[in-house]
Amino acid sequence: MVVLNKIYTRTGDGGTTRLATGEEVKKHDARVSAYGDADELNSAIGVALIALAAEPVLAPVLADLQRIQNELFDLGADLATPHQDPPPAWTPLRMVASQVSALEVAIDRLNADLAPLNSFILPGGGAASAHLHLARTIARRAERSATLLAESAAINPEAIKYLNRVSDYLFVAARWTNFALGIGDVLWRPGATR
Repeated sequence: MVVLNKIYTRTGDGGTTRLATGEEVKKHDARVSAYGDADELNSAIGVALIALAAEPVLAPVLADLQRIQNELFDLGADLATPHQDPPPAWTPLRMVASQVSALEVAIDRLNADLAPLNSFILPGGGAASAHLHLARTIARRAERSATLLAESAAINPEAIKYLNRVSDYLFVAARWTNFALGIGDVLWRPGATR
């Protein structure tokens, strides 16, 4: 159980923070960047939820995103807990394959309503879609941060798979929200302004 009864501690004033294991690292450490980007993604999804809640037809995506927000905290806990010998005294929270599979099921469910793409799409259309596209780009950054961390430290491969899949989900969800609202895709027209 997490207990937070004091928000500021001044322990990070010198540019360091502690990982879940208690290890002190710089705030710009690759591990901190990876779980920080996941936290930013979670916040962007929170903003998207406001736009989605205004449209009852978007309830399926709203429910998916509420689950994803909780899973992103799981992901942050996973990334904040280094793999080490000996392992910590507790069982670390790690992402699991079923969380990745659940995203794939959700992607397939939404994608079944959509026509195949014949062009790249521009982020936009409705407000919900635009917010989902912004979250998607943050998910891609979080994925880049996690794969960079993986070059220098052991991390759970399911965490990287999850980030890859969540960005795919956000892309399809952005398309689906425009579809459900009768807006449709905003297509890229290569060289249209030449």
